[in-house]
Amino acid sequence: MIKKMFIIFGRDFLSSRRDAMAVYIMVVPLIMAVLVAAFAPGLNDTTVNIAMLESDSAEHIEYIEQYAKVEVFKNIEELERRVNKRDEIAGIIPLGDGHEILLQGNEADIIEMYAVLLNSFYELGLTKEETTATMISFGRTIPPLKAKLTNMLISVTVMLSGMLIAISIVEEKNDDTINAVNVTPISQIGFILGKSLLGSSVAMISIIGAIFITGFYNVNWIMIVIIGFCSMILSLVIGFLQGINSDDFMEAAAGVKMLMLPIAGSIAGYELLSDKWQWTMYWSPFYWAYKANDLILAKIADWPTILLCTGLVIISSTVVFILFIPKIRKGLS
Repeated sequence: MIKKMFIIFGRDFLSSRRDAMAVYIMVVPLIMAVLVAAFAPGLNDTTVNIAMLESDSAEHIEYIEQYAKVEVFKNIEELERRVNKRDEIAGIIPLGDGHEILLQGNEADIIEMYAVLLNSFYELGLTKEETTATMISFGRTIPPLKAKLTNMLISVTVMLSGMLIAISIVEEKNDDTINAVNVTPISQIGFILGKSLLGSSVAMISIIGAIFITGFYNVNWIMIVIIGFCSMILSLVIGFLQGINSDDFMEAAAGVKMLMLPIAGSIAGYELLSDKWQWTMYWSPFYWAYKANDLILAKIADWPTILLCTGLVIISSTVVFILFIPKIRKGLS
């Protein structure tokens, strides 16, 4: 049966290359990962931008660069044009024996205060080694926003794998070949597993590729793969149901997009609900998958917690599969 399942996988792969929507589903997670890597700020990225002149001293520029993002301009006219743009940036320009702070006028108070204090510290010759402040670390070494966006991208990729299966089933229906499964040597369960291979493979490749692209090289890959495969069970079931009940590609894709509601709700519940209300999301396998991936990307995951999340994802997804397997069988009959 395994050989026949891979024959189905090979046929689906060849067919998907001719389908623009299938190709789009395959590449869009990687494109989104590139965008996350390019635009999500790092852990130590400052939110304050400073504009300075090339004519300023190299020592002054280097000092400011330690604590802010510095943009250097050739002349005062270029610097003024930059300060007058819509985003918030302060200019620091030489004036006599000191410096002048140049502002557009509508910046937040913290921007002006930060620029003034930072330049004052430079003129006083203060360094971070001379401060009396004590640094306390809570152990978070991963950029939080990038980790959240990468985790959300994993959830979206799982949903897209279900859409790929739905499109494949609709293609079988349009070619009037889906009923042929009843007279072939492969069982209906084998056919379901064979049709699931393409979506599962594409999803796992996309998840691993997205994690590499966003820079999370040192995560526990075994945990990532386990959670990825387990969280796809429900997506695969939904993909089959929508494919069987849809007459065209767009209807199938729209139906699978409904998965975004429980996925988005699970993410919102995990991120926004207080600890005493987290139990209201325990029913969702996407909640447990998101929680597990959040711990893995933050590098604070332990096997007991991951196995608990994995078990709950499998149990909840299997319950849904058992409830809907009669409907899937009927659609294949």
